[in-house]
Amino acid sequence: MTSDADSFMAQALALAEQARPICPPNPAVGCVLVSASGQVIGTGHTQPTGQAHAEVMALRDAAARGHATAGATAYVTLEPCAHQGRTGPCADALVRAGVARVVAALQDPNPRVAGQGFARLRAAGVDVQVGPGADASRELNLGFFSRMQRGRPWLRLKVAASLDGRTALPNGASQWITSPAARADGHAWRARAGAVLTGIGTVRADNPRLNVRGPGAARQPLLVIADSRWRTPLDAALWAVPARPVLVVGAASDAAREAVLRARGADTVALPGAEGQVDLAALLAELARREVNELHVEAGAQLNAALWRAGLVDELLLYQAPRLLGEGAPLAALGPFSALSQGPQLEYVSAERIGPDLRIRARVLGHTPIPS
Repeated sequence: MTSDADSFMAQALALAEQARPICPPNPAVGCVLVSASGQVIGTGHTQPTGQAHAEVMALRDAAARGHATAGATAYVTLEPCAHQGRTGPCADALVRAGVARVVAALQDPNPRVAGQGFARLRAAGVDVQVGPGADASRELNLGFFSRMQRGRPWLRLKVAASLDGRTALPNGASQWITSPAARADGHAWRARAGAVLTGIGTVRADNPRLNVRGPGAARQPLLVIADSRWRTPLDAALWAVPARPVLVVGAASDAAREAVLRARGADTVALPGAEGQVDLAALLAELARREVNELHVEAGAQLNAALWRAGLVDELLLYQAPRLLGEGAPLAALGPFSALSQGPQLEYVSAERIGPDLRIRARVLGHTPIPS
């Protein structure tokens, strides 16, 4: 691409970033419309589920500004859809608007699209270019690609710990190891997820709300509780979050206990696994069926370790406070190992200061962004 075209795609990617907290389960997409003379005439990004996609928002913006779209180029971060879902096909909207060229970062992995949008555009005489901005667009939509291509969400395990890797003192005290800045940043990661997973041990020990708080908290992700024996307290703080769906997952059906939880407002599902525990792989498949793209885990050492052992963790989001706690709870109850090679191996994605703390993102080796 030329430098101007690079700039237009960068603007589209920035718009997609704005969509990420509001658009699940749809992918985060941005669109920039540029006239034949090189002027930006319309911009848009994906809206909440059931509302307009990025291309339609950009076309509406151009109309509101009084710009004609005939002959324009659309820079879009994902292939325009070609199917009738909750909204109409975006490829058709671009054709009707007279757009002459579409520059897209990636082909849509959704089998209902998967090149059909590009085919429809080309059949209408629209010039289509694919590839610029692909890596950045894929990173924005790791969960969507994971759900479409692997049949499960992208699982991000969030942990707040001391420099010596402790998440709580021996007496269970953990509030607060990290700073308010780190906790606020953690809320932003919760906000982009389709679901938040925790275990019954964390619910009973910490009584967390696990909701999204702060400015712009317009959507509450599904809260999922791995509770093999249906022991979630009916007076737990988590029930006080309005308009937040809750799913309690047990290991074996118990009609009486499930009925009580359903009466409290939860959905329930039994997914029996080994040794009376929840089948975690089946849980991720169930969440994919419920259109969860990114699964944000905030749990204790036991559930964290079970997810590692099952090979389900894709990424670690670790907030490290500059303090030592000595004895206490580990971030995951793994091992003991007899060889260094037995432990999970990761590669660093980023390390940034968040207030006085350090935020480390590390990805499990082999769990790279899903190729298109």
